Amino acid sequence: MATRSYLDILDVRPLAKTSRLRYGPLETRGVPAILFGVAAIVLAAGASATLRKGATMLPETLREARLFWTTIRPARPELRDDFSNGPGR
Repeated sequence: MATRSYLDILDVRPLAKTSRLRYGPLETRGVPAILFGVAAIVLAAGASATLRKGATMLPETLREARLFWTTIRPARPELRDDFSNGPGR
């Protein structure tokens, strides 16, 4: 009695042959297309979980980013006066 492979039992050969993924200049067919599709789903789920966990900290993070920006870029009128006349004037 011959052993049958999983491909024979599940009959996925037609599915693998007809699978095609196109994204811009990238085109894959068959098993690589299926693997890229599964990887995209896993990546989207991971990004969603990360955003969900970080959503509670977002307002504080934005507030701290704004304060950090004002600290490293203080209002310095002497710099504005130098550039308002044009370079080298």
